[in-house]
Amino acid sequence: MAKTNDYTKVMQDMMAAFPVDTKSFQDAFKTSAALGEKMSKVALEAAEKSTEISTRWTRQTLAGLGEMSKMREEPTDYTKAMTDFASSSAETAAENMAAFAEVAKRVQMETVELMLAAGKDMSEDATSAMKKATADVTAAAKKASVATAPAK
Repeated sequence: MAKTNDYTKVMQDMMAAFPVDTKSFQDAFKTSAALGEKMSKVALEAAEKSTEISTRWTRQTLAGLGEMSKMREEPTDYTKAMTDFASSSAETAAENMAAFAEVAKRVQMETVELMLAAGKDMSEDATSAMKKATADVTAAAKKASVATAPAK
């Protein structure tokens, strides 16, 4: 009867000869998680600032509407109140749009800084992992060649 080859032992020996360093994977995961945390912080701070701007803008608008809706003695006073409200609204809109632009600019700058730093960290991690892997493979190949070399 034909005997079936057991490839389990062959695979185990091969994997043992070329070990995988899981530390590099762990380091990459930690670097990625740290980047995610920092990016989330930037996004949450921007959301908080944007909410503050929106709330302030809404309060200013409601205050202006309250002032505009007050009873006046003369019909021309209503026209002046509407004109004042429109002027105030335009000024408030410009101020708040500028504030939103500042938030967006800050987020963009922080994001670029984080991405550059992450790229540098990941590059260093990859270089370190490749150097170690090269050294491990070279050592394993030398070990394998010595083990399989014919005796003299």
